[in-house]
Amino acid sequence: MTSSSSQALPASESAVLDAVALGVPAALSDLGALVRIPGVAWPAFDQTQLERSADAVAELARGTGVFDDVRVLRAHVDDTDELGQPAVLATRAARNGKPTILLYAHHDVQPPGDDELWETPPFEPTVRDGRLYGRGAADDKAGIMAHIAALRAVSETLGDDFDLGVNLFIEGEEEYGSRSFARFLRDNADALRADAIVVADSGNLDSHTPGLTVSLRGNARFTLTVRTLEHASHSGMFGGAVPDAMMAAVTLLATLWDADGAVAVSGMGARDATTPAYTEQTLREETGLLPDATPVGRDDIFGRIWNKPSITITGIDATSVAQASNTLLPEVSVVISARVAPGQDAAEAYAAIESHLRAHAPFGAELTFSDVDLGDGFLVDTSGWAVELTRGAMADGYGAEPVDLGIGGSIPFIADLVREFPAAQILVTGVEDPHSRAHSPNESLHLETFRNAIRTEALMLTRMNDRDAAS
Repeated sequence: MTSSSSQALPASESAVLDAVALGVPAALSDLGALVRIPGVAWPAFDQTQLERSADAVAELARGTGVFDDVRVLRAHVDDTDELGQPAVLATRAARNGKPTILLYAHHDVQPPGDDELWETPPFEPTVRDGRLYGRGAADDKAGIMAHIAALRAVSETLGDDFDLGVNLFIEGEEEYGSRSFARFLRDNADALRADAIVVADSGNLDSHTPGLTVSLRGNARFTLTVRTLEHASHSGMFGGAVPDAMMAAVTLLATLWDADGAVAVSGMGARDATTPAYTEQTLREETGLLPDATPVGRDDIFGRIWNKPSITITGIDATSVAQASNTLLPEVSVVISARVAPGQDAAEAYAAIESHLRAHAPFGAELTFSDVDLGDGFLVDTSGWAVELTRGAMADGYGAEPVDLGIGGSIPFIADLVREFPAAQILVTGVEDPHSRAHSPNESLHLETFRNAIRTEALMLTRMNDRDAAS
């Protein structure tokens, strides 16, 4: 793996990359230890595992020898007495007029789901075919270890010449909505303040092509309850005359999409931006789309994923197949998860969806909206020095020119970072590739991508160390 620029790196940078290569086995071993900790922030899971996870990350941070202070902290969920999940905050003051960088990742993971769908146990890290399998192996414990491994290499190589200020923030509840995130930022603003912020929680174009995420969709998630009856009734006695809640819910939900499967909600916007080429065949390979199933939506595929809204039904409360009886259901609840085009306010998009559903409620069905969770999307200002520096580090770290990416998913807390630290440049990076299956069974990390991500971050840190804070 070479590039024209990587062949002529300064001696200090070549030495840093040599240190990365030597440190990758230890980084993978430490990553495996983290994956073995089932730290899920959702209340139904053992919360002591999150404490174990936070303590393990704190020890890794201390072991770098980089930081002046390393602590495990919690913040209150806004407007409540409830404490959020444990986060790790490590700080190192800048020296000799150098800038400060904040490195972010999260140590909590998604629930494993059905163990039967995993080829190997979700919390037993397993290497096969050049990938490391396990829950959190990619999202986002690999992000943590990319930070740690890069810091180790830079500190070992530069020694006393390492003057860059570094703050490390490893959150413990990203998969549970980052409920205390905004309060944590306010409580620790002085310790977190930085010239640039690296959010290592995104992905790349593919396993060989690095990506800098420059746009993210927002989200609007809520629970919709549809009610048509005061109590259940016999479907044989009254079916055909009485609308049950399932009939009303299915009829109503179908109005959210048009015949092509595109969102049909007036008031949900789209972003006009060009996207790289991406074929239907690649989509099929990366998603497991069945042979006779067809994609939904219109226009170029990345445009549908990055720049247009989507609506997904992610959960439903109704009688199970095993418990089915000849009954008209009085009430059905569904979880609706909408992705909002970058640039549109999430509250505005949610209002459009609610208005649509109320206007299309069939048979006089009673609708109730609850558990509303909103997060705005994000558009990166790509004019700053840190973006240019990061693109160069990616080109040399991967041996391939980086691509500016949009991401169909959401990272709502980035809006909190922008609000709290408006002068900081936000750099959204990651170690995932399209086959990582984050949030799904058989989540995995491509090992070469992991190595290249560490190389990239080590070069970023080295080059930032060569800058003056004011330049």
